[in-house]
Amino acid sequence: MKAILTDITKCIGCFKCVKACKETYDLPGDYPRRWTQNDGLSALNWTSIVIKPDDHFIRKQCRHCIEPACVSVCPVGALKKTKEGPVIYDNDKCMGCRYCMMACPYGIPRYDWDQRIPYIRKCIMCYDRIKNGQQPACTAACPEEATIFGERDELIAIARQRILDNPGKYYQDKIWGEHEVGGTCVLYLSDIDLSFLSYDRKLDNEPLPHTTEAAMKAVPPVFAGMGAAMIGLHWVIGRRMKREQENKPKGGSE
Repeated sequence: MKAILTDITKCIGCFKCVKACKETYDLPGDYPRRWTQNDGLSALNWTSIVIKPDDHFIRKQCRHCIEPACVSVCPVGALKKTKEGPVIYDNDKCMGCRYCMMACPYGIPRYDWDQRIPYIRKCIMCYDRIKNGQQPACTAACPEEATIFGERDELIAIARQRILDNPGKYYQDKIWGEHEVGGTCVLYLSDIDLSFLSYDRKLDNEPLPHTTEAAMKAVPPVFAGMGAAMIGLHWVIGRRMKREQENKPKGGSE
């Protein structure tokens, strides 16, 4: 399974990864929005750089969870976890329910508010490039190799070796994304706490779909029940209107 490892200590904040993403997907420039100004992500920005004190630059993007909550809650299968690693989406299936936005522990999927028929947008880890044997545009553009691409197991081994070679350098000797919510395909090494990427919530190692499964099993019956109720209501209203029309006095001259 493919993955990305980002080492915060190597990032210089050049924003070339952000530029590469926008150029690859022909994403137009975005303007600051009140609800996204803290992380820079939007329907037009699929990766961003969050700036923290002391020249810390943290790249934020979809974490591509091994067992993604967004996929588990999507009632129409618009989101899909691929065997290669990326979590991708299908616009033709998306109905804009935004369940994925509520389910994601990292707050990644964004709604395209500027469109009359809005869809969800997020990083897909350059899935087409990966299928063609290439690396994502963002990792290819990094001049410092602060963010690298490869097999997940190999990247974890690299991260562990960096921790061993640099005692005390990395925060709690932690590989962010190795175990949380079942593990992710975007991993981090950092010398500062990255809990803010999950809104300072402590994430367990249990995959989130295990907690959403029961609720999502109820969705099809609820949809069917609502559909039946609406059909019944339509029939009752139609029948009443027909009776009123039949009982209405007919006008005309004698």
